[in-house]
Amino acid sequence: MEEVNYIKHLNGVFAQFSKDSRLNPTHISLYVALFQFWNTNYFKPEFFINRDEVMQYAKIGSKSTYHRCIKELDHWNYIVYTPSHNPFKGSRIKMFDFGTTLGQVVDQSHTNIETSNGQAVVPINKHIQTIENQKNNNKQADFKNLDFEDLENEDKQMASVPFQDNLKTKKHKNYNEPL
Repeated sequence: MEEVNYIKHLNGVFAQFSKDSRLNPTHISLYVALFQFWNTNYFKPEFFINRDEVMQYAKIGSKSTYHRCIKELDHWNYIVYTPSHNPFKGSRIKMFDFGTTLGQVVDQSHTNIETSNGQAVVPINKHIQTIENQKNNNKQADFKNLDFEDLENEDKQMASVPFQDNLKTKKHKNYNEPL
Protein backbone atom coordinates (compact mmCIF):
# COMPACT_ATOMS: atom_id res chain seq x y z
CA MET A 1 0.00 0.00 0.00
CA GLU A 2 1.34 3.36 -1.07
CA GLU A 3 1.62 6.15 1.48
CA VAL A 4 -0.22 9.27 0.35
CA ASN A 5 0.26 12.70 1.85
CA TYR A 6 -3.26 14.15 1.95
CA ILE A 7 -2.24 17.82 1.70
CA LYS A 8 0.50 17.34 -0.91
CA HIS A 9 -1.88 15.30 -3.03
CA LEU A 10 -4.63 17.91 -2.90
CA ASN A 11 -2.16 20.73 -3.61
CA GLY A 12 -0.80 18.77 -6.58
CA VAL A 13 -4.16 17.83 -8.06
CA PHE A 14 -5.57 21.36 -7.63
CA ALA A 15 -2.49 22.76 -9.37
CA GLN A 16 -3.25 20.37 -12.22
CA PHE A 17 -6.95 21.34 -12.20
CA SER A 18 -6.07 25.03 -12.52
CA LYS A 19 -4.22 24.35 -15.78
CA ASP A 20 -6.83 22.03 -17.30
CA SER A 21 -9.48 24.00 -19.19
CA ARG A 22 -11.51 20.85 -19.96
CA LEU A 23 -12.66 20.52 -16.34
CA ASN A 24 -15.83 22.03 -14.97
CA PRO A 25 -17.02 22.20 -11.33
CA THR A 26 -18.79 18.84 -11.64
CA HIS A 27 -15.54 17.09 -12.59
CA ILE A 28 -13.79 18.65 -9.61
CA SER A 29 -16.63 17.81 -7.24
CA LEU A 30 -16.65 14.21 -8.47
CA TYR A 31 -12.88 13.94 -8.09
CA VAL A 32 -13.02 15.31 -4.54
CA ALA A 33 -15.76 12.80 -3.67
CA LEU A 34 -13.63 9.96 -5.11
CA PHE A 35 -10.63 11.26 -3.18
CA GLN A 36 -12.66 11.13 0.03
CA PHE A 37 -13.63 7.51 -0.66
CA TRP A 38 -9.99 6.73 -1.42
CA ASN A 39 -9.07 8.29 1.94
CA THR A 40 -11.69 6.23 3.81
CA ASN A 41 -10.27 3.14 2.07
CA TYR A 42 -6.82 3.96 3.52
CA PHE A 43 -5.45 4.97 0.11
CA LYS A 44 -5.50 1.40 -1.21
CA PRO A 45 -4.25 1.16 -4.80
CA GLU A 46 -7.78 0.21 -5.93
CA PHE A 47 -11.17 0.38 -4.24
CA PHE A 48 -14.82 -0.10 -5.13
CA ILE A 49 -17.47 2.60 -5.17
CA ASN A 50 -21.24 2.77 -5.11
CA ARG A 51 -22.54 5.19 -7.73
CA ASP A 52 -25.36 6.53 -5.56
CA GLU A 53 -23.01 7.28 -2.65
CA VAL A 54 -20.49 9.03 -4.89
CA MET A 55 -23.24 11.07 -6.56
CA GLN A 56 -24.51 12.11 -3.13
CA TYR A 57 -21.03 13.17 -1.95
CA ALA A 58 -20.33 15.03 -5.20
CA LYS A 59 -23.80 16.65 -5.24
CA ILE A 60 -24.49 15.29 -8.73
CA GLY A 61 -28.18 14.73 -9.41
CA SER A 62 -28.04 13.20 -12.89
CA LYS A 63 -26.75 9.70 -13.68
CA SER A 64 -25.85 10.77 -17.20
CA THR A 65 -23.76 13.68 -15.84
CA TYR A 66 -22.08 11.33 -13.37
CA HIS A 67 -21.21 8.77 -16.07
CA ARG A 68 -20.00 11.44 -18.49
CA CYS A 69 -17.74 13.05 -15.87
CA ILE A 70 -16.30 9.84 -14.45
CA LYS A 71 -15.49 8.59 -17.96
CA GLU A 72 -13.86 11.91 -18.81
CA LEU A 73 -11.77 11.85 -15.62
CA ASP A 74 -10.66 8.36 -16.66
CA HIS A 75 -9.95 9.44 -20.25
CA TRP A 76 -7.96 12.48 -19.05
CA ASN A 77 -5.85 10.28 -16.70
CA TYR A 78 -7.04 11.66 -13.38
CA ILE A 79 -8.32 8.21 -12.37
CA VAL A 80 -8.70 4.70 -13.76
CA TYR A 81 -12.38 3.77 -13.86
CA THR A 82 -13.44 0.18 -14.42
CA PRO A 83 -17.23 -0.13 -14.43
CA SER A 84 -18.51 -3.38 -12.95
CA HIS A 85 -22.02 -3.38 -14.44
CA ASN A 86 -22.95 -5.20 -11.22
CA PRO A 87 -24.86 -3.06 -8.69
CA PHE A 88 -23.86 -5.39 -5.83
CA LYS A 89 -20.14 -5.16 -6.50
CA GLY A 90 -19.62 -1.54 -7.47
CA SER A 91 -17.16 -0.07 -9.95
CA ARG A 92 -13.42 -0.20 -9.40
CA ILE A 93 -11.41 3.01 -9.07
CA LYS A 94 -7.66 3.52 -9.12
CA MET A 95 -6.37 6.93 -8.08
CA PHE A 96 -3.00 8.46 -8.90
CA ASP A 97 -0.88 10.21 -6.28
CA PHE A 98 -0.53 13.78 -7.53
CA GLY A 99 1.60 14.69 -4.52
CA THR A 100 4.63 12.66 -5.57
CA THR A 101 6.59 11.93 -8.70
CA LEU A 102 5.39 8.30 -8.54
CA GLY A 103 1.96 9.30 -9.83
CA GLN A 104 1.11 11.97 -12.34
CA VAL A 105 3.77 14.54 -13.09
CA VAL A 106 2.78 17.82 -11.49
CA ASP A 107 4.25 21.09 -12.73
CA GLN A 108 4.82 23.19 -9.59
CA SER A 109 6.15 26.22 -11.50
CA HIS A 110 2.83 28.10 -11.34
CA THR A 111 2.29 27.74 -7.61
CA ASN A 112 3.44 30.45 -5.18
CA ILE A 113 4.10 28.42 -2.06
CA GLU A 114 7.47 29.89 -1.24
CA THR A 115 8.65 33.07 0.44
CA SER A 116 11.67 35.12 -0.49
CA ASN A 117 12.85 36.13 3.00
CA GLY A 118 11.85 33.08 5.01
CA GLN A 119 8.90 34.87 6.58
CA ALA A 120 5.82 32.73 7.03
CA VAL A 121 2.88 33.76 4.89
CA VAL A 122 -0.25 34.02 7.01
CA PRO A 123 -3.62 33.97 5.27
CA ILE A 124 -5.84 37.05 5.61
CA ASN A 125 -8.34 34.98 7.64
CA LYS A 126 -5.69 34.63 10.34
CA HIS A 127 -5.30 38.43 10.51
CA ILE A 128 -9.06 38.92 10.71
CA GLN A 129 -9.28 36.28 13.42
CA THR A 130 -6.51 38.03 15.40
CA ILE A 131 -8.31 41.39 15.15
CA GLU A 132 -11.59 39.78 16.27
CA ASN A 133 -9.81 38.15 19.23
CA GLN A 134 -8.36 41.54 20.24
CA LYS A 135 -11.83 43.13 20.07
CA ASN A 136 -13.28 40.33 22.19
CA ASN A 137 -10.48 40.71 24.75
CA ASN A 138 -11.19 44.45 24.94
CA LYS A 139 -14.91 43.77 25.45
CA GLN A 140 -14.07 41.32 28.25
CA ALA A 141 -11.82 43.91 29.91
CA ASP A 142 -14.59 46.54 29.62
CA PHE A 143 -17.05 44.11 31.17
CA LYS A 144 -14.73 43.46 34.13
CA ASN A 145 -14.51 47.22 34.77
CA LEU A 146 -18.27 47.82 34.73
CA ASP A 147 -19.98 49.27 37.74
CA PHE A 148 -22.92 46.90 38.23
CA GLU A 149 -25.02 49.54 40.00
CA ASP A 150 -24.86 51.71 36.88
CA LEU A 151 -25.80 48.72 34.77
CA GLU A 152 -28.82 47.91 36.95
CA ASN A 153 -29.99 51.56 36.81
CA GLU A 154 -29.61 51.56 33.03
CA ASP A 155 -31.64 48.33 32.74
CA LYS A 156 -34.39 49.85 34.88
CA GLN A 157 -34.49 52.89 32.60
CA MET A 158 -34.54 50.66 29.51
CA ALA A 159 -37.48 48.67 30.91
CA SER A 160 -39.73 51.70 30.54
CA VAL A 161 -38.90 52.05 26.80
CA PRO A 162 -40.95 50.02 24.27
CA PHE A 163 -39.24 46.83 23.05
CA GLN A 164 -38.23 47.99 19.51
CA ASP A 165 -36.82 51.28 20.83
CA ASN A 166 -35.00 49.30 23.51
CA LEU A 167 -33.26 47.20 20.82
CA LYS A 168 -32.28 50.25 18.77
CA THR A 169 -30.88 52.00 21.82
CA LYS A 170 -28.82 49.00 22.90
CA LYS A 171 -27.62 48.40 19.37
CA HIS A 172 -26.32 51.93 18.90
CA LYS A 173 -25.40 52.69 22.52
CA ASN A 174 -21.66 52.04 22.05
CA TYR A 175 -21.38 54.15 18.92
CA ASN A 176 -21.16 57.92 18.66
CA GLU A 177 -23.84 58.19 16.03
CA PRO A 178 -27.44 59.31 16.28
CA LEU A 179 -30.25 56.77 16.18
